[in-house]
Amino acid sequence: TDKEGHNFSIFWVLVSVILGAIAMLCKEQGITILGLNAVFDALVINKLNVLELIQKLLHKDKSLENSGLLRRGLLFRITLLMSGGATILYIRWRIMGTGPPAFTEVDNPASFADSLFVRAINYNYYYSLNAWLLLCPWWLCFDWSMGCIPLIKSVSDWRIIALAALWFCLIGLICQALCSEDSHKRRILTLGLGFLIIPFVPASNLFFRVGFVIAERVIYLPSIGYCILFTYGFSLLSKQAKKKKILAVAVLGILLINVMRCALRSSQWRSEEQLFRSALSVCPLNAKVHYNVGKNLADKGNQSAAIKYYREAVRLNPKYVHAMNNLGNILKERNELQEAEELLSLAVQIQPDFAAAWMNLGIVQNSLRRFEEAEQSYWTAIKHRKKYPDCYYNLGRLYADLNRHIDALNAWRNATVLKPEHSLAWNNMIILLDNTGNLAQAEAVGREALELIPNDHSLMFSLANVLGKSQKYKESEALFLKAIKANPNAASYHGNLAVLYHRWGNLDLAKKHYEVSLKLDPMAPGTKENYNLLRRKLEQLQKKGG
Repeated sequence: TDKEGHNFSIFWVLVSVILGAIAMLCKEQGITILGLNAVFDALVINKLNVLELIQKLLHKDKSLENSGLLRRGLLFRITLLMSGGATILYIRWRIMGTGPPAFTEVDNPASFADSLFVRAINYNYYYSLNAWLLLCPWWLCFDWSMGCIPLIKSVSDWRIIALAALWFCLIGLICQALCSEDSHKRRILTLGLGFLIIPFVPASNLFFRVGFVIAERVIYLPSIGYCILFTYGFSLLSKQAKKKKILAVAVLGILLINVMRCALRSSQWRSEEQLFRSALSVCPLNAKVHYNVGKNLADKGNQSAAIKYYREAVRLNPKYVHAMNNLGNILKERNELQEAEELLSLAVQIQPDFAAAWMNLGIVQNSLRRFEEAEQSYWTAIKHRKKYPDCYYNLGRLYADLNRHIDALNAWRNATVLKPEHSLAWNNMIILLDNTGNLAQAEAVGREALELIPNDHSLMFSLANVLGKSQKYKESEALFLKAIKANPNAASYHGNLAVLYHRWGNLDLAKKHYEVSLKLDPMAPGTKENYNLLRRKLEQLQKKGG
């Protein structure tokens, strides 16, 4: 019955609202699916005549029911969809707050242009590029920001042709969708245009600024409308064409090319290196592309090539602080301290709250033995990022170099409180307490560290040294052996275990581990002298025995 059908349709409307909410949790654009549902309901299920409805609304015609707006509960279902969408947006607003995300000029330069003309013309150019990506998805890039698409600033720019072509096609389609005498044609074109335009509206910059120039993900949903229009266009051509086989071959060719392009693009997404490098030919002016290629190379240990890409990123965008920081970091590691300091100083000058750059600047200043400036840089980094264990660790190293032992221990303790698995901070505490003769405290810290990081061989080694000095030989031996098992090629581990056996009086085992240590590192300081002492002692014992 009508009542059952009405209830059934309401059930599916509610299901679509719930699924729309889930889609929005994945990506905010998902909420536009509710608009698509409304268009489908009106045009396909209720066969609504949009032009007739607009005319009746403009003339305030009372006979709206005849237009199909109230037929079979359409108005009620659309109201339900709109109410569901409003509720979802309200919940999102309650969770996320009212403030829009903070975007910068490099994310979307057109939206920061002072001139309304420049903004409008560039927005429309972006729409035409999105349309082109639907028609011919050849230029694909993981990021379209940072100068990838230079702004159109005057009508003499040849790219304005793209805008004219887009609006010529759109206006033609809209006129056909509203004014065609064929009701079936009107519905198909209106449905296709609705599915093309509605999901794109949130990315259009019309109602709020978005954080991108082009984002390929925002044309996934509009591609439904494009496919409807393309298929309908093909069906019209096939009816009129005399050589239908040629048309079929052309469409199959387009389909095959797109499948191949899809397979190629999917393979590029399998690795960061391929993805980033594929963007170089599409957006050679995009600083972020060069930065990402450089970062990928640096992560793989290819510093020389990474430097080239980081330098290009900074050249293309002289305010790109992340590229400056990473480049400064590599130059610091290569001991090119002067240029590293200049880059990092410039980065913190451009972005004064850039904590990582302040810390790296502190490390460079420390290496240049400008200790007061380094300390100031470290504290500035901590001021801008309260929970910064690595910075506390580096601050502790600075204090240790200055023989401010208590300050160093406090800094390292802060690092371990913020990051309990910070192995280097624990290790430095143990070594400092050991070197200053605080063996009991060093042992306590070592045991605490190993409880938190039980498989760290460097901590086992440091604690084993402390226990050996405290004459806890058995426990020390067990830790040395465990550390050697985890890292068998560390010469110092074998050398220090040999020293333990030497002290303990287990001379044969001491000789064995001295020899292993010297084999791994013949230049190890002190090991050769200790080994020679042991050999003389063994020779004396043999003579006495003889």
